Amino acid sequence: MNNLTFFTEFILLGLSTDRHIQALLFVLFLVIYLLTLVGNLTMILVIRRDSHLHIPMYFFLGHLSFLDICFSSVTMPKMLQNFLSRKKSISAWGCVTQSFFFLLSGCAEASLLSAMAYDCHAAVCHPLLYTVVMNRPLCTAMVSAAWGTGFLNSLVNNLFIHKLYFCGSNIISHFCCELPSLFPLSCTDPTVNEFLLSGSSAFLGLLTLPLILFSYSRIISAILSICSSEGRGKAFSTCSSHLTVVLLFYGMALFRYISPTSGSVLERVVSIQYSVITSLLNPLIYSLKNQEVKAALQRMLRQRMCSSEKGFSA
Repeated sequence: MNNLTFFTEFILLGLSTDRHIQALLFVLFLVIYLLTLVGNLTMILVIRRDSHLHIPMYFFLGHLSFLDICFSSVTMPKMLQNFLSRKKSISAWGCVTQSFFFLLSGCAEASLLSAMAYDCHAAVCHPLLYTVVMNRPLCTAMVSAAWGTGFLNSLVNNLFIHKLYFCGSNIISHFCCELPSLFPLSCTDPTVNEFLLSGSSAFLGLLTLPLILFSYSRIISAILSICSSEGRGKAFSTCSSHLTVVLLFYGMALFRYISPTSGSVLERVVSIQYSVITSLLNPLIYSLKNQEVKAALQRMLRQRMCSSEKGFSA
């Protein structure tokens, strides 16, 4: 750690310095975190237990739910702790570890969303060949590639932190240790690190955005060519939820990592949106807008109720 910093901890300013507001924020974000865990764990459980959902679309959705749990768990527990503590500190190693897993989860989710866009394209444009095109080896390879891309991107960027010396202020004007918020604290020139982060983020965007744009251009074309309004509605329902998630997550994340860091409140709001709110909304979007998921959830609840009634009768 001597090569990394001259002090042993950072101070996270968080979202507010007012004690009363912090208490309200603690309750609010605790509810959000618990709902995120319950919602995504329920999605994983429903997908694993219902054989009707053992298709590629829900294979990706199960991994997305797991990623959302990881993404929110990287920052939320420490954020909740700091809401109640006077000294809102995080160790230097803890800060670097948090930034590593934060970037890993974010990059992996961006990559997974592009894979899900291609899956939607295959489902709408090639419905008869869907299970052939999106076979299990391809789905596994795409998910592995998403995790691998996130790991490599995070590893490279966090390794280069060790080239910086943090000998000035240790106060981070953020609620977590995101890399863009660490660079202004360096007393050595962080230009190379900023260029690497912006370049890797742009590269990830150029790698995944064309696939998303291609997939949705083909999807829109295929939907418009469907004669029946019922068929168009079903095709649109299949992919509109995924497009909503992409717009919520992708745009804000790219804006945060490509634009210069200013330490403004807007940056913290944007970070909350893609690292906290999106993880909360994903299971709601996919469960409320997807008839198959709602039907599977109802079947699981009926089975549990029947099992409970049998146990009570016995």
